[in-house]
Amino acid sequence: MAYVPNLKSKYKDEIIPALTKEFGYKSNMQVPRLDKIIINQGVGQAVADKKLVDLAQQELTMIAGQKAIQTVSKKDISNFKLRRKMPIGVKVTLRKNNMYEFLERLICVALPRIRDFKGINSKLDGRGNYTLGITEQIIFPEIDIDKINKILGMEITFVTTAKTDEEAFALLREFGLPFKNIKRN
Repeated sequence: MAYVPNLKSKYKDEIIPALTKEFGYKSNMQVPRLDKIIINQGVGQAVADKKLVDLAQQELTMIAGQKAIQTVSKKDISNFKLRRKMPIGVKVTLRKNNMYEFLERLICVALPRIRDFKGINSKLDGRGNYTLGITEQIIFPEIDIDKINKILGMEITFVTTAKTDEEAFALLREFGLPFKNIKRN
């Protein structure tokens, strides 16, 4: 039997019936699903120190469990001493099993490690996608605090197939993302 992540089986067994009941879908194919998770980390200081991007790439690869790629600047900006095609960040796109594994680690392990954590904001982008900003990469257990030389933040974008923010919010809430000011069933 093939390995199935916990959240993937939870989606099939619990979330699809719950959302079908809540929104009155006629088919399981209408139920929104999580399409991909994109983790993006901008490294602004990389203009002065090229090694920072390499270190950020190694850290993001450890966090995501999948190789991160470097992102480069699209144009010259003289005020920031930025040249075209200079590496200025790293990103990784997670899909399928890797996506569910990362989401479970984020919900169960990383977010509870944030100091004075009261939940995440519930503002979506209008098209059914949600971006979560994290200020420190050290909340992930894969990162050894003694070995980091720079605290960097990151953006985690959840891309769903939902048509409205309301449907996407319900989907992410059912997965267990700890939003502020929501009533638990």
